[in-house]
Amino acid sequence: MGMLLLLGILPIAQALSPSLKFNEDGKFKIVQFTDVHYIYNNPKSSIAIERINEVLDTEKPDLVVFTGDVIFGKPAEEGFRTILDLPSKRKIPFAVTFGNHDNEQGLSREQLFRIIESVPYNMTSTVDSLSGVTNFVLPIKSSDNKKDTAVLYGFDSHSNSQLKGIGGYDYIKFDQIQWYRNNSARYTQQNGGTPLPSLAFFHIPLPEYSQAASDETAILVGTRKEKICAPQLNSGLFASMKEMRDILGVFVGHDHDNDYAVDWKGILLAYGRYTGGNTVYNNLANGARVIELTEGEKGFKTWIRLKNDEIINKISYPADFVKKKN
Repeated sequence: MGMLLLLGILPIAQALSPSLKFNEDGKFKIVQFTDVHYIYNNPKSSIAIERINEVLDTEKPDLVVFTGDVIFGKPAEEGFRTILDLPSKRKIPFAVTFGNHDNEQGLSREQLFRIIESVPYNMTSTVDSLSGVTNFVLPIKSSDNKKDTAVLYGFDSHSNSQLKGIGGYDYIKFDQIQWYRNNSARYTQQNGGTPLPSLAFFHIPLPEYSQAASDETAILVGTRKEKICAPQLNSGLFASMKEMRDILGVFVGHDHDNDYAVDWKGILLAYGRYTGGNTVYNNLANGARVIELTEGEKGFKTWIRLKNDEIINKISYPADFVKKKN
């Protein structure tokens, strides 16, 4: 495949993935599905398929992002393909960031990535020299297709801690953070020194999610029904996002009973809505998070979509999080 890329020849799946751009009305809509926890041919997963189909048919997004734990049982390939075919058959571009359970079903992250690559309309890529597998950048072009006007970052947030004496979950590594900083700086330079509005997607929440949800002054919209399962160590990604001045929102999964969005020091930290069926713990009805960007605006709208076209927690960021002075 490396030789094909050197020759400028794209794999078939990539060739069927159009570049992302704002629509003629200046909008770009993303649907985030998280923690599908799909088990192939398991009746408990039928509600996940049902919800994904319903949301895609209703929202008609420009991009779908799966933020990890797509599968939760064997056979891994059949499970992954079943889920990814749902946007693919509708010719909707999609991207995947791995969760901590995806590579526990008999296939490694590298093997799963090759499967993802083979599905038409895949936008997921990886950087061989970086820690993890699903690290990618997706620029969104202007409606006239002349320039990049927004950027999406995907990170592999890994699985369990690899440090002796440190339990819990792993953290996003320093080389991944430097990779983000380098790309962010490049887009800012191309834009005349002004950072492009950007969003980040990955599976395991940052430690700042816990800080924000525990702060009495933070504005929080949505449901918090479980303890935040963030890494015990903070590798500094949030600080880099603040320094680079481009990230408006971060979207994760992992904690099935949380779907809130909270403003933390000028960045919206948001959970998706648990999308899976009853194959693992969940106390919230399954659904999806929708994010809508508007061309030229430094902000976005987001909401949770549930069954039967129900919408909850619709917010505009940052407008709805500005505190009014008495």
